[in-house]
Amino acid sequence: MKVLLLDADRSLGRTLEPELDDAELFSAQSLSEGLRMIASGSWDLILLDADFSGAGLEILGRLHEDGGMAPVVLLTSQPTMDLAMEAIRQGAHDVLPKPLPRGRVREILLGVEEIKRLRPLPEVARATDDTIVGASSQMMGVFKSIARAATSDATVLVLGESGTGKEMVARVLHARSRRNRGPFVAINCAAIPENLLESELFGHEKGAFTGAIGRRIGRFERAHGGTLFLDEIGDMSMALQSKILRAIQEREVERVGGGSPVSIDVRIVAATNRDLSQAVHESRFREDLYYRLAVVTVLLPPLRERGTDLDLLASHFFAHYAREHGRPVRAVAEEVFSVLHRHPWPGNVRQLRNAAERAVVMADGEILLPQHLPADILHPPEPHAAANGAAAAPSEPPLVTLEEMEKRMIRRALRETGNNVTVAAERLGIHRNTLRRKITDYGIEH
Repeated sequence: MKVLLLDADRSLGRTLEPELDDAELFSAQSLSEGLRMIASGSWDLILLDADFSGAGLEILGRLHEDGGMAPVVLLTSQPTMDLAMEAIRQGAHDVLPKPLPRGRVREILLGVEEIKRLRPLPEVARATDDTIVGASSQMMGVFKSIARAATSDATVLVLGESGTGKEMVARVLHARSRRNRGPFVAINCAAIPENLLESELFGHEKGAFTGAIGRRIGRFERAHGGTLFLDEIGDMSMALQSKILRAIQEREVERVGGGSPVSIDVRIVAATNRDLSQAVHESRFREDLYYRLAVVTVLLPPLRERGTDLDLLASHFFAHYAREHGRPVRAVAEEVFSVLHRHPWPGNVRQLRNAAERAVVMADGEILLPQHLPADILHPPEPHAAANGAAAAPSEPPLVTLEEMEKRMIRRALRETGNNVTVAAERLGIHRNTLRRKITDYGIEH
C-alpha cells in the first residue's frame, strides 16, 4: 500500500512509520510538490494537514470534486466541531487531531485494505423488458444487430445456448419497435406436446376435436399488431413447420377445424439452441422456413465467452435480488467473483441469475461471501482421474468438449437430486423440457 503525507512537519513521518507495517510512506512539504504527487501517483491513503500551505481544505475540496483518488484523512492541531463537519462534508474519510492517536492510522489502513477486497453493489433500476446487461465486444455486436433490426418488421432468428437470454432479446426487439404498443406473445415450442401445439399456435373451433368445447384463439391471432416469439422452434415437427411457413408467407392462419383463413399482422421472432443449418442439411428442418426466419440473425455468445460481463451480470443480479427480497446486502467480497469465474456455467445467464438469487437469500449480513453461493457453484466438479488410474495434475483438469461437459453436469445433477428431472433442471438453470431432450439426445440413463 502507498500512503501520501501532505504535512510540512517533517517529524510526523518518523512517528508514523511504526504504524505503517508494509505500507510505503511518501511525503511532500510544499503545495506544488504535493499537487504534483497527487496527480502522478496511485495512492491508497492520503494524510492531509488542514494547515498544509494554507490550502488543506482547498485540496480536500478539489479531491472530492474530482471523485476522490483515495480516502483522505484530515489532520489538525486545532480540532473543532465546525472544522470536522466541513471536512466530512467535503468528503474526508476521517478527521484526526495532532499529535495522532496511537494505532489509529494502522486501523484506518486495515479498513482501507478490507474495503479494497469488497465491491459495492450498483444502483439497479427496477427490472424492465428492454434492458440487457453487458459490455463485452461480443455483446456490443449483439446490441448493434438489435438496434438495426428493431426499427424494421423483418423476421429475426435468435441463436444461442440455453439460458443465454434469447427471450430477453425478443422482448427488447419488441419494446424498441414500432409495434411496442401491441402485444408481445411468447410460446415455447418444446414445452407443449406436439398434439396440442398446433391448437396453441393457430387456435381451434368448437368441436374441432375431443375436448374442444369452445373456440380458442391461437397465439398468432393474439399477437395481431405486435410480436410473436417462437422459442425453441428447432424442436418443431416438419408438419408444423409447413404451417408456420404458410402463416408467415400468406399472413393468415386457419384455426383447427375452421374453414376460412384469418388475416394476421404479426412480426415473428424465433429462437433455438440448435444448429438449424445442420438440421436443414440432415432434413430435420425445412430449408425454406430457415431462410424465411433468418432474415436477420442474432447470435448470443455463451456466458463463458463474455469475459468481464460475468462480473457485471452477477453484480446486477445481486443488487436486484437484494432489493426484491429486502436483504441488507450492500457489498460483495472479491473472492465471490473469483469463484464465479471458475465455474463453466452450462446454464449460462439463467443459471447465474438463479445462483445470485440463492446467494442473496442465504446471506446473513451486509457482505455477500463465497459461502453464501450454492454448493454446486462453490465446489465445482473434481477433475477425473487419468486413464491409467493416476490422479489428474492438480494445476488444471484436462480439456473436454462442451458436449462432454454438459453430459457430466447433467449426470451429476440427476445423481444429486435422485433423478428428479424438475429439480435437476432448476439446479442447472434450464427448462425441464430442455433437460429431458438433452437426456434423450445424449442417451443418459436415469
